[in-house]
Amino acid sequence: MTEEISITDPAMIDMKLFPWWLLLLWGILALLLGVAFLFTPGITTELLITFMGAYWLVGGIFAIVSLAVDRTNMGWKIFLAIINIIAGILILLKPLYATVFILSFLVIFIGFWACFVGGAHLFQAFTKKDWGNGVLGVISLIFGIILLINPFLTAALLPYIAGGFAIIMGLCSIAVAFTAKKCTDVVKA
Repeated sequence: MTEEISITDPAMIDMKLFPWWLLLLWGILALLLGVAFLFTPGITTELLITFMGAYWLVGGIFAIVSLAVDRTNMGWKIFLAIINIIAGILILLKPLYATVFILSFLVIFIGFWACFVGGAHLFQAFTKKDWGNGVLGVISLIFGIILLINPFLTAALLPYIAGGFAIIMGLCSIAVAFTAKKCTDVVKA
C-alpha cells in the first residue's frame, strides 16, 4: 500500500523551510546540551549565563554604534544599550553570582506569575461556577507557593529540568529529521 503525498501539504512546506539535516543537527545539539545539563549542571549553566552576559554586552555596544546610522527612538536605544552593557559587564565579572541571581530571580518571577494566574483562575471559577478553572487555579497556586517557599533549591534543580527537556526535544527532533528525510526521498522518487 502506498501513500500519495501532495506537495501542498503543510508538512511538505515545512520540509522546504527546514531541511531534514537541519532538524537532525538541531536535535543532536539539543541532545548534547541536555546531557551536559544533566552531568555537569553547574558548569553548563554558568557557561550559558556567561554567554548571555557577553551577548548583552556586545548587543549594547552595537545598539550605541547603530545610533550613527539611525537616530529614531534615540532615548530608548541609549537606555537599553546602557542596561545591556551594565548587565553584560556584571555577568562577565561575577559569572557564578550572576548565575545564582538570574536562576533565583527566574524562579521567583515564575512563582509570583503562577500565583497570579492561579488567583485569576479561582476568580473565574467563583464568578462563572466553573470547577475546571477552580482546579487549575488551585494547582497553579500550589505550584507558585512551592516555588516561592524555597527559590534557591528550585533554582538548583532548574538545570536538571532543562536537561531533561533538552534530551526529550533532541530525541524528538532527530526522529522528525529521519521522518522528513524519508518523506523527501519518497517525493524525489
